Amino acid sequence: MLFNSYTFILIFLPATFCVYHGLRRLGRQRAAIASLACASLFFYGWWNPRYLVLLLALIVANFAAARWLMAIALTARKRRLLALAVGVGGNLAVLGYFKYANFLVDNLNAATGFEWTLATIVLPLGISFFTFQKIALLVDTFQGKVRQLDFLDYVLFVSFFPQLIAGPIVHHSEVMPQFRTRGRVSSEMIGLGLMIFIIGLCKKVLLADELARYVAPVFDAAATAGAPSAWAAWAGALAYALQLYFDFSGYSDMAIGGALLFGIRLPLNFASPYKADSIIDFWRRWHVTLSRFLRDYLYIPLGGNRDGRVRRFVNLGVTMLLGGLWHGAAWTFVVWGALHGAYLITNHGWRALRARIGGVVAPSAPGRIAARALTFCAVIIAWVPFRADNLASAFAMLRAMAGANGLGSFNDSPELGPAWLLIVPLLALVWLAPNTQQITGYLPPAGPAPEPIRLPAWLRWRPSPRFAVAGGLLLAVAFLSLSKVSEFIYFQF
Repeated sequence: MLFNSYTFILIFLPATFCVYHGLRRLGRQRAAIASLACASLFFYGWWNPRYLVLLLALIVANFAAARWLMAIALTARKRRLLALAVGVGGNLAVLGYFKYANFLVDNLNAATGFEWTLATIVLPLGISFFTFQKIALLVDTFQGKVRQLDFLDYVLFVSFFPQLIAGPIVHHSEVMPQFRTRGRVSSEMIGLGLMIFIIGLCKKVLLADELARYVAPVFDAAATAGAPSAWAAWAGALAYALQLYFDFSGYSDMAIGGALLFGIRLPLNFASPYKADSIIDFWRRWHVTLSRFLRDYLYIPLGGNRDGRVRRFVNLGVTMLLGGLWHGAAWTFVVWGALHGAYLITNHGWRALRARIGGVVAPSAPGRIAARALTFCAVIIAWVPFRADNLASAFAMLRAMAGANGLGSFNDSPELGPAWLLIVPLLALVWLAPNTQQITGYLPPAGPAPEPIRLPAWLRWRPSPRFAVAGGLLLAVAFLSLSKVSEFIYFQF
């Protein structure tokens, strides 16, 4: 079931909302939590009921592993390590089978000349996200950070429908205490949730889906030796960067808005990443909860920056390579991760060199603009293999962007002119406009808060008839585009 569908907006969400709040008003908090957990499982099973069995089996197995860890004394480190290895290993084995088995077999066949085959494996929706979420809880339990665990709370923690399919990757300490809250969900919180949800829906159906029309033809041309011109290649690359931006930003808004309707605050997962003035800053803004997971559960356990600069750079490279592979079982994602690893190593190395030469000096306004432009170009280049079907088409696209096929003109195709007419104002929007959190004043349960910004009074959200009308008009416009429903890009990962 997609957020951007009539079934979700007109049936599932209102029904779940009414049952949950009806039970809360009757003082049946545990029954309300149970209803929300059942609705979330139904939401997941709507796509393919067979994979609901997988999700339930993983929930039971991980809950048992967490309770096993709790039952072992903190001093019995070897036994605790064994329990952790069994739990984490089991999760990675399931993820590896569904996501990487065919990729591994294909590469073994290419390297050895064998012709091994596996049956077609359908990737369960959201498995990458809820696997990381379960692993994080097991590691925290091993470290003694989780002392008690209720099964019903755990089911909802894993399956809560706003964040089940594409994140954010939620930390147990952020949401489990909220599940136990018995207070009233204020009308202001519900209004805020509706507004954020509507903004996210508009980003998806009015912007991301519209941009998609200009992306596929260019990348397809590069994949089939169509030799796009530099103008066309850059239009395709920028359109994809903006499509991904509004698609993922839209989903993140809809997840946060949907959760607020039930009184739950989710962490931020998206914070104007194209305003970043360095790759380090980019990864503090793009897929924030994935960056946090990779840092806390991979980069730091590898040694982080504790063992010298060379080891730190190796750890950064390994972390980003695995982060790229997490996105998909293809060499294009490995290359994307390697590029970002190289970017981060260069960024950290440059900062260390600047500090050694003359200390850290606040950049001037032109310096900040140049830094943002350089960062944005680096990100765009990396998005090319991320989007391409294979490495050959990625390199063909990059060559076209470098002018190997000529500069071309706006007359290269009928779509090129309209594409640029959409790309240019949307670039201005992502670079200059405040983001959803800044407009609405949304505050996450933990982690980084939105950057403070001064806004005119008419742009700051507050419960009022004016914003109710504005939200209604936006929803009506978005509804007109729901007939061309498309999946969110991050559903693929």
